[in-house]
Amino acid sequence: MELAHHIDPNDLGPNGKAEKVSAGKLHAAQYIVAAILIILITGLWRLQVLGADNFRALAEANRIRKVPILAPRGRLFDREGRLLVDNYPSVSCYLLREQVKDLDTDLPLIAQGLHISVEQIQATLRRYEIAPKYQPIPLKQDISPDEQAFIAAHRDELPELETLDEQRRLYPSDGFAAHLIGYVGEVSEQMLNDPRYAFYSSGDVVGRSGVEQTYDALLRGVDGSRDVIVNSHGKELGHLGQELATPGKDLKLTIDLDIQMAAERAMEGKNGALIAMDPHTGEILAMVSRPTYDPNQFSVRLTRAYWNQIITDPNHPLLNKTIQAQLAPGSTFKIIMSFAGLEENVAQTMRVVCNGGASFYGHFFACDKHHGMVDIDHAIPWSCDTYYYTLAEKLGIDTIAKYATAVGLSQKTGIDLPDEAAGTMPSTQWKLKNFHDKWFAGETISVGIGQGATTVTPLQLARALGGIASGGALKRPHVVFPDEVPKEIEENILASYPGSGDRVIPITPANWETITDAMAATTTTGTAAAVHLAGIDFAGKTGTAQVVSHSAGATSLGKGAERANAWFVGMAPRRNPDIVVAVLCEHGGWGAEASAPLAAQVINAYVNKQRKRDNNIRIATTPEPAKPDTAPAAPSAPKTSTPSAE
Repeated sequence: MELAHHIDPNDLGPNGKAEKVSAGKLHAAQYIVAAILIILITGLWRLQVLGADNFRALAEANRIRKVPILAPRGRLFDREGRLLVDNYPSVSCYLLREQVKDLDTDLPLIAQGLHISVEQIQATLRRYEIAPKYQPIPLKQDISPDEQAFIAAHRDELPELETLDEQRRLYPSDGFAAHLIGYVGEVSEQMLNDPRYAFYSSGDVVGRSGVEQTYDALLRGVDGSRDVIVNSHGKELGHLGQELATPGKDLKLTIDLDIQMAAERAMEGKNGALIAMDPHTGEILAMVSRPTYDPNQFSVRLTRAYWNQIITDPNHPLLNKTIQAQLAPGSTFKIIMSFAGLEENVAQTMRVVCNGGASFYGHFFACDKHHGMVDIDHAIPWSCDTYYYTLAEKLGIDTIAKYATAVGLSQKTGIDLPDEAAGTMPSTQWKLKNFHDKWFAGETISVGIGQGATTVTPLQLARALGGIASGGALKRPHVVFPDEVPKEIEENILASYPGSGDRVIPITPANWETITDAMAATTTTGTAAAVHLAGIDFAGKTGTAQVVSHSAGATSLGKGAERANAWFVGMAPRRNPDIVVAVLCEHGGWGAEASAPLAAQVINAYVNKQRKRDNNIRIATTPEPAKPDTAPAAPSAPKTSTPSAE
């Protein structure tokens, strides 16, 4: 029986007959299918033929891991080439996120093997959440041999763990020269937003303070890499090649290790700062800030306990007090007052009767002694406050400010160390700008003895008084020899650390002799006579800066936090000195008792070293006596010997 053909009513045309597909539509469909086939074939050809090399390279990348070779940082030496900061070999553990599928299940084992908590690992992972997936994450630095063995033993089950050989910083112990040298640490997120760190990545080690920060571009070098063949589990199968790292540049600092050691010994147990400088060149010979910190704690991952310890210390161990402590200079400022008074032709003929103080503008301003008749020759060594109250009244605040700023106060010196403070030198315009108020004449009196709103750093004071003793020549302080630094980097540093720089302030020769002779008298018959150095042309000025009001008989040194700050600035010789030393002992009391002996220790060490060196040079350069080719059988008289050195 023949089956009837079923026709869908929807396929019928208007006249009831089945409608046929037109030839045009059929051809169009054929063309579309052909075009699709051409596109697919073309794409396949491009993938298999044209893109073969590219995809082969990508395939190679899947089995070749690029392991970084970190460049060792440049070492630091003192001015005589003695090693200060070195590197030591270390191994760190990194996490490769591309090698792990389910990290959460591996965390307990990783934490156990590396002796860290799961929470610490999770905190590290959160820090690197936005970092590229291919970037290794540092889990633990400076791992122990047993931790290295753990990683090697669990290579198959923990392919995400990788070790990396590094050169880690080794600093002197006990915080020796820590504030000058600085320390290194991981670059922070805040630093990465700074254009100066545009070429750094999370986890990179950079200088975070001192010389390490200023000269980081020179010290850090250029990292290399090695290509390692790995299987699908991340296990190393072989090596293809490597690009060696370029070590950072070694730098020679201006500090003298012997003078630095003398300064460190002098400041042991103190709270304050000591800085020694060559005023001829601006080279820093020693720099000590107390209390100090251990930079080795920063070279590995800093512990929270140590960080809390130093940031909660009320004496601020991270503060470099030589360039950041801004305090009233006390009577050391009287040298600048003398300079101003003599150059203004006021102090030469000024005589003052000191009866323990004097009244100005209705207020009594005290002096610590009854000095009697005082002139400029005695005002400096005796440190008579009454004399300088009177001189300040005669000069006025703006004249005082003119000479103080001329010698660099209230300006950064431009030293090549970060975060230098500028200090304050008050004037009528300064008060109007900062307090929108006029300057009162009575305020000038306290400024005359280095009190009031006047603040300086120890470096500013050393440079100012050393410059006056050098006939008005002030040099820009620096801790790295300029010839150690390429020209373009030196220019960048000068731009990054602006300051008053090199300058010459005219000083009348007679005034210069008056000031320097009076400073020499300070250490023989004046306030610092107790620290006189026999056989050394040692000059200086003491300072005792009250931290409470110095008026109405307030001559007490106070106690504890109210105890006066002790200053001393000393130099040798008195004119055109080879060394100037500024010492600050916070809450130390009298400058003559607390600070002057410390400066004397450093200057004595410096002078003795120079004399020993000069003596050795004389011995080395003294010619040997002439020797005959053959010794005479019987000389009639003994030959004269080589003169002995003194």
